[in-house]
Amino acid sequence: MGRIQLRNVTKSFGDVQVIPPLDLTIEDGEFAVFVGPSGCGKSTLLRMIAGLEDLTSGEIEIDGKIATNVPPAQRGLAMVFQSYALYPHMTVRKNIAFPLRMAKMSKAETDQRVETAAKSLNLMDYLDRKPADLSGGQRQRVAIGRAIVREPSAFLFDEPLSNLDAALRVGMRLEIGELHERLKTTMIYVTHDQVEAMTMANKIIVLRAGVIEQVGSPLELYHKPQNEFVAGFIGSPKMNFLKGDEAAKHGASTIGIRPEHIDVSLTQGAWKGRVGVAEHLGSDTFIHVHDTGLADVLTVRVIGDVSVKHGDTIYLTPQGDQIHKFDAEGLKQ
Repeated sequence: MGRIQLRNVTKSFGDVQVIPPLDLTIEDGEFAVFVGPSGCGKSTLLRMIAGLEDLTSGEIEIDGKIATNVPPAQRGLAMVFQSYALYPHMTVRKNIAFPLRMAKMSKAETDQRVETAAKSLNLMDYLDRKPADLSGGQRQRVAIGRAIVREPSAFLFDEPLSNLDAALRVGMRLEIGELHERLKTTMIYVTHDQVEAMTMANKIIVLRAGVIEQVGSPLELYHKPQNEFVAGFIGSPKMNFLKGDEAAKHGASTIGIRPEHIDVSLTQGAWKGRVGVAEHLGSDTFIHVHDTGLADVLTVRVIGDVSVKHGDTIYLTPQGDQIHKFDAEGLKQ
């Protein structure tokens, strides 16, 4: 039902090509996340799939049919934007029902679909309220409900949680994940937040300057990044990168080591440094280490709490089997 395939797709604005030739397949039922820094082309790519941006060349296939020149309303897709775009004068019930009313669906079928969507999103108690009486998270759920009632082949989410505060983002992230498990419908989700990508996706597409750097499951990208860009983008805190003599010892131009793969000692170790800021989070401690002679700052993640303070001497030892090696072009060796 929701298989989407892009073949040799490109996009240019004037003489500037923002999406070089690109091939990608998203299988039916997958939760695929486009992730990358601002300006990498992820929203443009999503809008091309939706039909809101024309392709410069190439073709898009949806459910086995060429959809390149099919109008957005006829592609069988439902899009949820960063802005809720709700009608302020309409109740939640009428906002959710709006696309069905436009499609001239019967009142009985419309009521049934609205109720089903409202139940799945815990909105039954809010159906007669207007958007002004809802929280940001509730408004976003209404926008998702409006997409659900259309029973699309795929949902397209364009940074839908960006306008929410941190606590609401976590809650909505879980709700969207649960929704995917219930509906089993293809979902494509755009975000610049790699934590969202790691926690929600079963397929991540990492983009840079319109180019796909790597496609894989969250843990594949985390443990087996194909290049230095992916290694540095996926993971929080970020991977540490070292050059110079330390990298040369391992036969590489650059080596990378994740913060949780560095052992800490107050008495001995491979690298000596000075504690800068230590972030005590209870479950973890992030220690930012200076004066190692290896990098401006090395970040170390320790499980639990560690009794270190600013200015303490500390010793670090990388776990040898967790070192990532990259060549001069930034490719994994």
